[in-house]
Amino acid sequence: MMRRAAIKAVRSFLPAQKLTNDDLAKLFGDWHAAQILAKTGVATRGVAGPDECASDLGIAAARRLFAEGFCAPEEIDFLIFCTQTPDYFMPTTACLMQDRLGLRTSCGAIDFNQGCSGYIYGLALAKSLVEAGTAETVLLVTADTYMKFINRRDRSLLTLFGDGAAATLIRAVDWDEELIGPFVLGTDGRGANQIIVKAGGFRCPPTPETAIEKEDSSGNWRSEEDLFMDGGDVFSFALRTVPPTLAQLLERARLTTDEIDFFIPHQANKFVLERLRAKLKLPAEKFWIGMEDSGNTVSSTIPIALESAIGQGRIKGGDRVALVGFGVGYSWGATIIRMV
Repeated sequence: MMRRAAIKAVRSFLPAQKLTNDDLAKLFGDWHAAQILAKTGVATRGVAGPDECASDLGIAAARRLFAEGFCAPEEIDFLIFCTQTPDYFMPTTACLMQDRLGLRTSCGAIDFNQGCSGYIYGLALAKSLVEAGTAETVLLVTADTYMKFINRRDRSLLTLFGDGAAATLIRAVDWDEELIGPFVLGTDGRGANQIIVKAGGFRCPPTPETAIEKEDSSGNWRSEEDLFMDGGDVFSFALRTVPPTLAQLLERARLTTDEIDFFIPHQANKFVLERLRAKLKLPAEKFWIGMEDSGNTVSSTIPIALESAIGQGRIKGGDRVALVGFGVGYSWGATIIRMV
């Protein structure tokens, strides 16, 4: 037996306010609700309220874990918070969450800024902390409120994204086999401008000019303070990156595709995922596509999918599950987990 890190529970949270395809059809006029669903795979998105931050969503997800008896707040040794929409530039949002969640003051707490691959990176950090003996119990929280970045006249993005959060409990266990890992991680900063909020930080501070909205060639409106995504380039990036990443992961794990019980990719959109599944030659029953009630929640899509798949009985104890995240950065990561 060896000291291993294991995922013990996952719980998610979506805002009460919703944006439906019927709402979008009324807003844009020339799109029907059924068309939006067919293209994106999304029917309803959560939208954080004006005073609702990513930390609020993350705290709600963590409280679900505590309320359902998986763990008490005082048992948490380390809080990891993944977000690209922090409460403040400083202090660290995880420090605020430590206080609000009632975690003990001897608990470590950090933020890290990562997007669609964030859950994989968070698991790598949590595993390292546990298996190095730094922590017995880690709370990994992912949360984003991307809808605050999206111009309400940019239907290319408003139809895809949604706000949401997830909390994952990782504990030390005695086990013969690895329960989280191995990992394949990658970065290509040449793609940074393909998914970006250009203005607002110190490199490009907000000015009256950066707030000016302009129309692109597809009829979408945005300013430099809004989220921009080059959908075509992101699609190409996913198709050229995900298959070799999964192949490298299986090689490191000394497993074949048939020995993986289930695959959960980042829920980017239905169009991308269907083409990835076809390129990977995976059967539909082993590949999760399910963002209909949440949209693309960035760092939380994989844990939300994991919770749903377990709840539906599609993932059972002992199953090997391959996870792969890819997107903003460009950044990507993949790992294999086993639920015990």
